[in-house]
This record gives sequence, C-alpha cells and structure tokens, in this order.
Amino acid sequence: MRSMAAVPPDDASSGGTADLAQLVRRSSRGDEAAFGELYDATSARVHGLVLRVVRDPAQAEEVTQEAFLEAWRTSARFDPDRGSALAWLMTIAHRRGVDRVRSAESASRRDTTWHDRSQVVPHDETAEAATGALEARRVRAALQSLTDIQREAVELAYFGGYTHTEVAAMLDLPLGTAKTRIRDGLIRLRDTLGPSRKEVAP
Repeated sequence: MRSMAAVPPDDASSGGTADLAQLVRRSSRGDEAAFGELYDATSARVHGLVLRVVRDPAQAEEVTQEAFLEAWRTSARFDPDRGSALAWLMTIAHRRGVDRVRSAESASRRDTTWHDRSQVVPHDETAEAATGALEARRVRAALQSLTDIQREAVELAYFGGYTHTEVAAMLDLPLGTAKTRIRDGLIRLRDTLGPSRKEVAP
C-alpha cells in the first residue's frame, strides 16, 4: 500500500464518479494498477474522514490503509446502483474508524474494570447508566431501519461531525440532495425513537 505522504490533496484529477466506479470494477477483477489509481484519487478524502473520526494521525493512517485493504478485498460487492464509488469508500472508512474508536474505548474500559468494580455506585448513577445504555441500543437499532443512503448521510453528519456541504462533497451529491437524505433519515429516526409520530412540515 502506498504512503499517505505521497497522495495528492484531492481527487480532482480522477475525472469523476463514473471514472471511480470503473476503477472499482477493474479492481474487482484483480487490476492492481486500477486500484492504485483509485487510491491516489481518493486517499486524501478517505484519510481526512478517518482522521476526523479517530482524531489521532498515526491511527488515522493505519485505519486508512485498513479501509483500502477492505475495499480491495470487497470491490466485487460494489453496486453503483446503491451509491457512488466515493460514498462506498467513505462508508467503509467511516465504519473502520468507528470500529477503531470503539476498540480503544473497550480497551480503556477493560483497563479500569477492577477500579470501577471496587467503587460503591449510588443507585441513581446505576439507573442513569442503565438508561444511557438502553438509549444507545435503541439508537443503533433505529439506524438499521434507515435506507443505506440515508444512514451513510446521517452517520457522516452526526457521528462524523461533518457539515451538510462536506457530506455532499464526500458522497458526490448536490447539496440539496444531501440535505434531503439527512432530513429524511432524521425524520425516520425520530419516528422510530419518539413516543409520537407527528407529521413534519415540509
């Protein structure tokens, strides 16, 4: 895999969405040169997204490499009817970044388990923790109710911390389309999680 130091600042020279999709298709047939072109065209954006998620340069580079390795292994599964090649790559990278963060948090929790268990926890704090865990499970389940295109937009905006304009650029969409996907996804989340199902004004 190539070094991140050698990548160009963006994928402006790649030609466009159709060209990236073609590179993915060629990569799925074992074309290493095509995959190298795909990497050069998209690695800066992918690395930028991962860095925003993991917030550590060294880990971001590792996760970026892992994301591209996964993309190489799973390139045959890319379906252009479900989204652009860039969106597909960003989704893989975002998932890898979130997994790295969760793994680090899990390791940290294991390191402090003995200390936590030795403390006397008041009943109200226990109830609060249980409620928080329940809410987190409900949110994760609700996210699965979204369509793939809604979920990737919502995750980038609200878990990746990107603006609507940045999400539009990452998913290679018009700004209005990106806003619509985020809005529709949030409405569906609200309807799934909320106690009522009120109509939302357009």
